Amino acid sequence: MSLAEFLISNYRSVKNAWLKLDRLNIIVGPNGSGKSNLYRAIYLLASTASGRLARNVAEEGGISSLLWSGARADKNGVELSVKLDNLQYDLSFAALSSSLGGGKDSVFRNDLEILKEEIYLLSGSARTRILRRNRAQIQLTDSKGVKVDYTMRVPANESILFGIREPHRFPQLSALRQEFLSWRFYHHFRTDRDSPLRKSQLSIMTPRMAHDGSDFVSAIATILQWGDSNGFLASLDDAFPGTGLEVTESPSGLQVNMTFAGLHRSFATHELSDGTLQYLCLLAALYSIDPPSLLVINEPETSLHPDLSEPLARLLVDASHRSQIWITTHSRELADCIVELSGYSPIELEKEEGETKLVGVSMGRLRESFPAHADDD
Repeated sequence: MSLAEFLISNYRSVKNAWLKLDRLNIIVGPNGSGKSNLYRAIYLLASTASGRLARNVAEEGGISSLLWSGARADKNGVELSVKLDNLQYDLSFAALSSSLGGGKDSVFRNDLEILKEEIYLLSGSARTRILRRNRAQIQLTDSKGVKVDYTMRVPANESILFGIREPHRFPQLSALRQEFLSWRFYHHFRTDRDSPLRKSQLSIMTPRMAHDGSDFVSAIATILQWGDSNGFLASLDDAFPGTGLEVTESPSGLQVNMTFAGLHRSFATHELSDGTLQYLCLLAALYSIDPPSLLVINEPETSLHPDLSEPLARLLVDASHRSQIWITTHSRELADCIVELSGYSPIELEKEEGETKLVGVSMGRLRESFPAHADDD
Protein backbone atom coordinates (compact mmCIF):
# COMPACT_ATOMS: atom_id res chain seq x y z
CA MET A 1 0.00 0.00 0.00
CA SER A 2 1.03 3.61 -0.47
CA LEU A 3 0.38 6.34 2.10
CA ALA A 4 -1.51 9.07 0.23
CA GLU A 5 -2.80 11.37 2.99
CA PHE A 6 -2.22 12.00 6.67
CA LEU A 7 -4.51 14.13 8.82
CA ILE A 8 -3.57 15.30 12.33
CA SER A 9 -5.70 17.36 14.72
CA ASN A 10 -5.11 18.56 18.28
CA TYR A 11 -1.71 16.90 18.69
CA ARG A 12 1.00 18.87 20.48
CA SER A 13 1.85 21.91 18.33
CA VAL A 14 -0.38 20.73 15.46
CA LYS A 15 -3.88 22.15 15.62
CA ASN A 16 -5.03 20.89 12.24
CA ALA A 17 -2.72 19.48 9.52
CA TRP A 18 -3.58 17.67 6.32
CA LEU A 19 -0.61 16.33 4.37
CA LYS A 20 -0.84 14.93 0.86
CA LEU A 21 2.12 12.61 0.43
CA ASP A 22 4.31 11.48 -2.46
CA ARG A 23 6.78 8.66 -2.98
CA LEU A 24 9.53 10.73 -1.35
CA ASN A 25 8.53 13.23 1.33
CA ILE A 26 10.91 15.80 2.81
CA ILE A 27 9.56 17.64 5.85
CA VAL A 28 11.88 20.55 6.51
CA GLY A 29 11.91 23.35 9.04
CA PRO A 30 13.96 24.98 11.77
CA ASN A 31 14.33 23.49 15.24
CA GLY A 32 11.08 23.76 17.17
CA SER A 33 8.87 24.07 14.09
CA GLY A 34 7.05 20.77 14.74
CA LYS A 35 8.89 18.30 12.48
CA SER A 36 9.31 15.76 15.29
CA ASN A 37 5.65 16.11 16.22
CA LEU A 38 4.63 14.98 12.74
CA TYR A 39 7.09 12.09 13.04
CA ARG A 40 5.70 11.07 16.44
CA ALA A 41 2.11 11.35 15.20
CA ILE A 42 2.63 8.86 12.37
CA TYR A 43 4.58 6.62 14.75
CA LEU A 44 1.70 6.67 17.25
CA LEU A 45 -0.80 5.77 14.57
CA ALA A 46 1.31 2.82 13.39
CA SER A 47 1.60 1.57 16.99
CA THR A 48 -2.13 0.74 16.99
CA ALA A 49 -1.22 -2.47 15.17
CA SER A 50 1.32 -3.62 17.75
CA GLY A 51 -0.79 -2.88 20.84
CA ARG A 52 1.62 -0.20 22.06
CA LEU A 53 -0.50 2.90 21.55
CA ALA A 54 -1.19 3.46 25.25
CA ARG A 55 2.40 2.70 26.26
CA ASN A 56 3.83 5.04 23.63
CA VAL A 57 1.49 7.81 24.74
CA ALA A 58 2.59 7.21 28.35
CA GLU A 59 6.26 7.36 27.32
CA GLU A 60 5.57 10.75 25.71
CA GLY A 61 4.31 12.07 29.04
CA GLY A 62 0.72 10.87 28.96
CA ILE A 63 -2.37 12.19 27.24
CA SER A 64 -2.16 15.60 28.93
CA SER A 65 1.16 16.31 27.23
CA LEU A 66 -0.12 15.25 23.79
CA LEU A 67 -3.22 17.39 23.53
CA TRP A 68 -3.11 20.69 21.67
CA SER A 69 -2.88 23.37 24.33
CA GLY A 70 -2.76 26.57 22.31
CA ALA A 71 -5.40 29.21 21.99
CA ARG A 72 -8.93 27.83 21.73
CA ALA A 73 -7.84 24.49 23.17
CA ASP A 74 -9.95 21.60 21.89
CA LYS A 75 -11.01 19.09 24.54
CA ASN A 76 -12.24 16.53 21.99
CA GLY A 77 -8.92 14.73 21.90
CA VAL A 78 -6.29 13.80 19.33
CA GLU A 79 -7.47 12.85 15.85
CA LEU A 80 -5.32 10.92 13.37
CA SER A 81 -6.34 9.69 9.93
CA VAL A 82 -4.57 8.05 7.01
CA LYS A 83 -5.62 7.21 3.49
CA LEU A 84 -3.81 4.29 1.84
CA ASP A 85 -4.82 3.22 -1.66
CA ASN A 86 -8.39 1.97 -1.15
CA LEU A 87 -8.55 2.21 2.66
CA GLN A 88 -9.04 5.10 5.08
CA TYR A 89 -8.40 4.71 8.81
CA ASP A 90 -9.64 7.27 11.36
CA LEU A 91 -8.71 7.27 15.04
CA SER A 92 -9.47 9.66 17.88
CA PHE A 93 -8.55 9.38 21.55
CA ALA A 94 -8.65 11.51 24.70
CA ALA A 95 -8.11 11.19 28.43
CA LEU A 96 -9.55 8.09 30.09
CA SER A 97 -13.01 8.90 31.40
CA SER A 98 -13.84 8.63 35.09
CA SER A 99 -16.39 5.90 34.32
CA LEU A 100 -13.50 3.69 33.16
CA GLY A 101 -11.16 4.48 36.03
CA GLY A 102 -9.74 7.81 34.91
CA GLY A 103 -10.45 11.21 36.43
CA LYS A 104 -8.28 13.77 38.17
CA ASP A 105 -7.79 11.70 41.35
CA SER A 106 -6.94 8.43 39.58
CA VAL A 107 -3.44 7.05 39.02
CA PHE A 108 -4.65 6.43 35.43
CA ARG A 109 -5.69 10.05 34.80
CA ASN A 110 -3.00 10.36 32.10
CA ASP A 111 -4.03 7.18 30.29
CA LEU A 112 -6.10 7.35 27.11
CA GLU A 113 -9.47 6.16 25.91
CA ILE A 114 -10.25 5.55 22.25
CA LEU A 115 -13.32 7.59 21.38
CA LYS A 116 -13.72 6.61 17.75
CA GLU A 117 -12.15 4.16 15.34
CA GLU A 118 -13.38 3.79 11.78
CA ILE A 119 -12.20 2.15 8.57
CA TYR A 120 -13.61 2.97 5.15
CA LEU A 121 -13.28 1.03 1.92
CA LEU A 122 -12.79 3.54 -0.89
CA SER A 123 -13.94 3.18 -4.47
CA GLY A 124 -13.56 6.24 -6.64
CA SER A 125 -15.36 9.09 -4.90
CA ALA A 126 -17.52 6.78 -2.75
CA ARG A 127 -16.66 5.15 0.55
CA THR A 128 -18.16 2.32 2.56
CA ARG A 129 -17.62 2.03 6.30
CA ILE A 130 -16.42 -1.45 7.29
CA LEU A 131 -15.51 -0.67 10.92
CA ARG A 132 -17.34 1.59 13.33
CA ARG A 133 -16.18 1.85 16.92
CA ASN A 134 -17.83 4.28 19.27
CA ARG A 135 -16.11 3.67 22.59
CA ALA A 136 -17.18 0.14 23.60
CA GLN A 137 -19.61 -0.39 20.72
CA ILE A 138 -17.93 -2.02 17.72
CA GLN A 139 -19.53 -3.02 14.44
CA LEU A 140 -17.68 -4.68 11.56
CA THR A 141 -18.51 -5.69 8.02
CA ASP A 142 -17.26 -9.19 7.26
CA SER A 143 -15.94 -10.63 3.99
CA LYS A 144 -19.51 -11.41 2.86
CA GLY A 145 -20.63 -7.81 3.37
CA VAL A 146 -22.62 -8.62 6.49
CA LYS A 147 -22.55 -6.18 9.41
CA VAL A 148 -21.78 -7.90 12.70
CA ASP A 149 -21.33 -6.75 16.28
CA TYR A 150 -17.83 -7.45 17.54
CA THR A 151 -18.21 -9.25 20.86
CA MET A 152 -14.58 -9.87 21.82
CA ARG A 153 -13.28 -7.58 24.56
CA VAL A 154 -11.12 -4.69 23.34
CA PRO A 155 -9.27 -2.57 25.94
CA ALA A 156 -10.47 1.03 26.04
CA ASN A 157 -6.92 2.29 25.45
CA GLU A 158 -6.01 0.07 22.49
CA SER A 159 -7.05 -0.33 18.87
CA ILE A 160 -9.15 -3.19 17.60
CA LEU A 161 -6.38 -3.76 15.02
CA PHE A 162 -4.08 -5.27 17.63
CA GLY A 163 -6.48 -7.95 18.79
CA ILE A 164 -8.31 -8.70 15.56
CA ARG A 165 -8.88 -12.39 14.94
CA GLU A 166 -10.21 -14.37 11.97
CA PRO A 167 -8.25 -12.55 9.23
CA HIS A 168 -10.14 -14.52 6.55
CA ARG A 169 -13.39 -13.08 7.89
CA PHE A 170 -12.13 -9.48 8.15
CA PRO A 171 -9.48 -9.29 5.40
CA GLN A 172 -9.32 -5.50 5.13
CA LEU A 173 -8.65 -5.08 8.86
CA SER A 174 -6.00 -7.77 8.75
CA ALA A 175 -4.37 -6.16 5.70
CA LEU A 176 -4.33 -2.76 7.40
CA ARG A 177 -2.76 -4.20 10.54
CA GLN A 178 -0.04 -5.93 8.52
CA GLU A 179 0.59 -2.70 6.62
CA PHE A 180 1.12 -0.71 9.83
CA LEU A 181 3.36 -3.45 11.22
CA SER A 182 5.53 -3.29 8.10
CA TRP A 183 6.31 0.42 8.51
CA ARG A 184 9.80 1.12 9.82
CA PHE A 185 10.92 4.07 11.96
CA TYR A 186 14.41 5.34 12.75
CA HIS A 187 14.65 8.23 15.17
CA HIS A 188 18.09 8.16 16.75
CA PHE A 189 21.29 6.13 16.45
CA ARG A 190 23.51 6.31 19.52
CA THR A 191 27.10 6.98 18.52
CA ASP A 192 28.66 7.73 21.91
CA ARG A 193 31.62 5.70 23.11
CA ASP A 194 29.45 3.31 25.12
CA SER A 195 26.94 2.76 22.32
CA PRO A 196 26.02 -0.84 21.41
CA LEU A 197 26.83 0.17 17.82
CA ARG A 198 30.52 0.25 18.73
CA LYS A 199 30.59 -3.32 20.01
CA SER A 200 30.69 -6.71 18.30
CA GLN A 201 27.26 -8.09 17.46
CA LEU A 202 25.56 -11.45 17.23
CA SER A 203 25.93 -13.46 14.04
CA ILE A 204 22.25 -13.57 13.06
CA MET A 205 20.73 -13.05 9.61
CA THR A 206 19.02 -9.66 9.96
CA PRO A 207 16.68 -8.64 7.11
CA ARG A 208 15.36 -5.65 9.13
CA MET A 209 17.67 -3.49 11.20
CA ALA A 210 16.39 -2.65 14.69
CA HIS A 211 14.94 0.82 15.27
CA ASP A 212 18.04 1.91 17.22
CA GLY A 213 20.57 0.34 14.85
CA SER A 214 21.86 -1.96 17.59
CA ASP A 215 22.15 -4.87 15.11
CA PHE A 216 23.45 -2.85 12.15
CA VAL A 217 26.56 -5.02 11.74
CA SER A 218 24.41 -8.13 11.30
CA ALA A 219 22.14 -6.16 8.94
CA ILE A 220 25.14 -5.11 6.82
CA ALA A 221 26.45 -8.69 6.74
CA THR A 222 23.00 -9.82 5.56
CA ILE A 223 22.99 -7.20 2.79
CA LEU A 224 26.50 -8.15 1.66
CA GLN A 225 25.62 -11.84 1.48
CA TRP A 226 22.03 -11.82 0.19
CA GLY A 227 21.17 -8.26 -0.82
CA ASP A 228 22.38 -5.54 -3.17
CA SER A 229 26.00 -5.63 -2.06
CA ASN A 230 27.19 -3.75 -5.16
CA GLY A 231 24.75 -0.93 -4.56
CA PHE A 232 25.61 -0.80 -0.87
CA LEU A 233 29.36 -0.58 -1.49
CA ALA A 234 28.89 1.93 -4.32
CA SER A 235 26.84 4.19 -2.03
CA LEU A 236 29.50 3.87 0.67
CA ASP A 237 32.18 4.88 -1.85
CA ASP A 238 29.99 7.77 -3.02
CA ALA A 239 30.02 9.15 0.53
CA PHE A 240 33.59 8.16 1.45
CA PRO A 241 35.66 7.76 -1.75
CA GLY A 242 38.27 5.02 -1.59
CA THR A 243 36.71 3.38 1.44
CA GLY A 244 36.58 -0.39 1.84
CA LEU A 245 34.39 -2.41 4.21
CA GLU A 246 34.13 -6.00 5.34
CA VAL A 247 32.32 -7.83 8.10
CA THR A 248 34.49 -10.29 9.99
CA GLU A 249 34.01 -12.78 12.80
CA SER A 250 35.71 -12.35 16.15
CA PRO A 251 35.45 -14.38 19.38
CA SER A 252 32.90 -11.83 20.64
CA GLY A 253 30.80 -11.73 17.44
CA LEU A 254 30.57 -9.92 14.11
CA GLN A 255 32.36 -6.64 13.59
CA VAL A 256 32.74 -4.11 10.78
CA ASN A 257 36.21 -3.23 9.59
CA MET A 258 36.73 -0.21 7.34
CA THR A 259 39.73 0.88 5.33
CA PHE A 260 40.33 4.46 4.20
CA ALA A 261 42.38 5.80 1.30
CA GLY A 262 45.93 6.62 2.37
CA LEU A 263 45.75 4.67 5.64
CA HIS A 264 47.44 1.30 6.04
CA ARG A 265 45.24 -0.51 8.52
CA SER A 266 41.54 -1.20 9.00
CA PHE A 267 39.38 0.48 11.64
CA ALA A 268 36.76 -1.23 13.81
CA THR A 269 33.49 0.42 14.83
CA HIS A 270 34.84 1.62 18.18
CA GLU A 271 37.35 3.74 16.24
CA LEU A 272 34.96 5.30 13.72
CA SER A 273 33.70 8.86 13.88
CA ASP A 274 30.10 9.55 14.90
CA GLY A 275 29.26 10.63 11.35
CA THR A 276 30.71 7.50 9.75
CA LEU A 277 28.81 5.28 12.18
CA GLN A 278 25.59 7.23 11.53
CA TYR A 279 26.04 6.81 7.78
CA LEU A 280 26.61 3.07 8.07
CA CYS A 281 23.31 2.77 9.97
CA LEU A 282 21.53 4.74 7.25
CA LEU A 283 23.01 2.46 4.60
CA ALA A 284 21.85 -0.61 6.53
CA ALA A 285 18.34 0.85 6.83
CA LEU A 286 18.03 1.95 3.21
CA TYR A 287 19.51 -1.22 1.65
CA SER A 288 17.49 -3.64 3.79
CA ILE A 289 16.87 -6.95 2.00
CA ASP A 290 13.28 -6.69 3.28
CA PRO A 291 12.36 -3.09 2.39
CA PRO A 292 9.27 -1.73 4.15
CA SER A 293 6.36 -0.14 2.32
CA LEU A 294 7.02 3.04 4.35
CA LEU A 295 10.37 4.08 5.83
CA VAL A 296 10.38 7.05 8.23
CA ILE A 297 13.66 8.64 9.34
CA ASN A 298 13.93 11.57 11.72
CA GLU A 299 16.81 13.95 10.91
CA PRO A 300 19.13 11.56 9.04
CA GLU A 301 21.75 14.32 8.76
CA THR A 302 22.55 14.13 12.49
CA SER A 303 26.35 14.04 13.07
CA LEU A 304 27.02 14.18 9.32
CA HIS A 305 29.35 16.71 7.70
CA PRO A 306 27.54 19.03 5.22
CA ASP A 307 29.67 17.52 2.43
CA LEU A 308 27.61 14.33 2.81
CA SER A 309 24.32 16.07 1.92
CA GLU A 310 24.55 15.22 -1.77
CA PRO A 311 25.54 11.52 -1.33
CA LEU A 312 22.81 11.15 1.29
CA ALA A 313 20.28 12.74 -1.05
CA ARG A 314 21.24 10.26 -3.79
CA LEU A 315 20.92 7.42 -1.29
CA LEU A 316 17.41 8.52 -0.25
CA VAL A 317 16.21 9.10 -3.80
CA ASP A 318 17.44 5.66 -4.83
CA ALA A 319 15.76 4.05 -1.79
CA SER A 320 12.44 5.69 -2.73
CA HIS A 321 12.24 3.22 -5.64
CA ARG A 322 12.03 0.40 -3.07
CA SER A 323 10.06 2.07 -0.25
CA GLN A 324 7.97 5.16 0.25
CA ILE A 325 10.22 7.55 2.18
CA TRP A 326 9.36 10.14 4.84
CA ILE A 327 12.22 12.15 6.32
CA THR A 328 12.28 15.14 8.63
CA THR A 329 15.27 17.44 8.44
CA HIS A 330 16.43 20.88 9.49
CA SER A 331 19.09 20.79 6.76
CA ARG A 332 18.10 23.09 3.93
CA GLU A 333 21.10 21.82 1.96
CA LEU A 334 19.91 18.20 2.17
CA ALA A 335 16.34 19.20 1.23
CA ASP A 336 17.58 21.20 -1.77
CA CYS A 337 19.74 18.30 -2.96
CA ILE A 338 16.78 15.90 -2.78
CA VAL A 339 14.56 18.34 -4.67
CA GLU A 340 17.18 18.76 -7.40
CA LEU A 341 17.67 15.01 -7.80
CA SER A 342 14.05 13.88 -7.47
CA GLY A 343 11.81 16.81 -8.38
CA TYR A 344 9.67 16.30 -5.26
CA SER A 345 8.81 19.51 -3.42
CA PRO A 346 9.52 19.66 0.32
CA ILE A 347 6.86 20.17 2.96
CA GLU A 348 8.09 23.27 4.77
CA LEU A 349 7.08 23.97 8.36
CA GLU A 350 7.10 27.06 10.53
CA LYS A 351 5.67 27.87 13.94
CA GLU A 352 3.32 30.81 14.36
CA GLU A 353 2.12 31.71 17.87
CA GLY A 354 2.98 28.19 19.05
CA GLU A 355 1.18 26.45 16.19
CA THR A 356 2.89 24.36 13.52
CA LYS A 357 1.93 25.57 10.06
CA LEU A 358 2.79 24.70 6.51
CA VAL A 359 4.68 27.51 4.80
CA GLY A 360 2.51 29.11 2.13
CA VAL A 361 -0.50 26.86 2.79
CA SER A 362 -3.19 26.98 5.45
CA MET A 363 -2.78 23.96 7.73
CA GLY A 364 -6.42 24.33 8.75
CA ARG A 365 -7.78 23.11 5.44
CA LEU A 366 -9.91 19.99 5.52
CA ARG A 367 -9.68 16.82 3.49
CA GLU A 368 -12.16 16.96 0.64
CA SER A 369 -15.41 15.27 1.56
CA PHE A 370 -16.53 12.01 -0.01
CA PRO A 371 -20.09 11.48 -1.20
CA ALA A 372 -21.81 9.12 1.20
CA HIS A 373 -22.26 5.55 0.07
CA ALA A 374 -25.52 3.80 0.84
CA ASP A 375 -23.73 1.78 3.54
CA ASP A 376 -22.03 4.83 5.09
CA ASP A 377 -24.58 5.71 7.74
